[in-house]
Amino acid sequence: MSIEDELQATINDLVHANKGILAADESAPTIAKRFAAVDVQSTEDSRREYRSLIFATPDLGKHISGVILYEETLGQLSLDDIPIPKLLENQGIVPGIKVDAGKGPLVNAPGDEITYGLDGLATRLEHYKALGARFAKWRSVFHISDVQPSYQAIASNAEVLARYAADCQALGIVPIVEPEVLIDGDHSITRAAEVSEEVLRSVFGALHRHHVRCEWMVLKPSMVTPGKGAGKATPKQIAEATLRVFRRVVPAAVPGIMFLSGGQSPEESTANLNALNSMGTQPWELSFSYGRALQGPAQKAWAGERSNEEKAQAALIKRARLNGLARSGSYSPKLENEN
Repeated sequence: MSIEDELQATINDLVHANKGILAADESAPTIAKRFAAVDVQSTEDSRREYRSLIFATPDLGKHISGVILYEETLGQLSLDDIPIPKLLENQGIVPGIKVDAGKGPLVNAPGDEITYGLDGLATRLEHYKALGARFAKWRSVFHISDVQPSYQAIASNAEVLARYAADCQALGIVPIVEPEVLIDGDHSITRAAEVSEEVLRSVFGALHRHHVRCEWMVLKPSMVTPGKGAGKATPKQIAEATLRVFRRVVPAAVPGIMFLSGGQSPEESTANLNALNSMGTQPWELSFSYGRALQGPAQKAWAGERSNEEKAQAALIKRARLNGLARSGSYSPKLENEN
């Protein structure tokens, strides 16, 4: 199979009607915080147990097309001694991998950040592909204030995202490009829209310069929302603001936009996705790539006890099913009360 055929086959499997992506790529510090919230100590064994049981959730593949894994998980065996990528493939789910190396301060741009990890990326991608990964993810973040993000932050992160995406496609790995406009702050939805448009313009300009094929990538952006210190917007307001920006700057050739939840509650992220898919036909599939918004209820139900496996799986499949309904605008908040 040629590189082009590999990329297209992965896109066909990832961008699927009524399905989305489960982001289970939390770094060790991040998952330690998630586990601490449910009184569980984060160890290699507890992480393996938790991820094994959620990936084995019956019928998960009916609602989830792909899972983004952390490097530790990609090479692990499940509790039944099945390689984690194989466990996912058995459910008809595409294994993927987070490949960035985290973020830190951007020099001479106070308050802005840059994402690390380009050094040695091609070699790491070859290794991840040999372990079963068919797509990858790279996250860059953009802070909002009256003066942020700076031009330097936007341009630098866009360049890094494009270089990462080009390396992925050269090896037959579909890149998920994640420019996250953070919800932190008290900015208005209008300000969020301004920043989102500027960021996405820069990202797609960089992708074009690096000859990244839009047909063989997935965009994982933030929805356009007000800052969490500025009060709430309605799902309709969020959908209108988001689509107004995306119609201006996201090429129609991009097959799928898998939104991140970005600090929204499980219910909010589902309602907002439903509103987006209730606005008529768009050039792209509008889907989800949620982490905490999918896993939070499952982690709470699990609480570190193997005896809670079925409860945790039931909590995960419920959120996956409701987001699958939101893919077609068929979700209703009334469904939250159903088992």
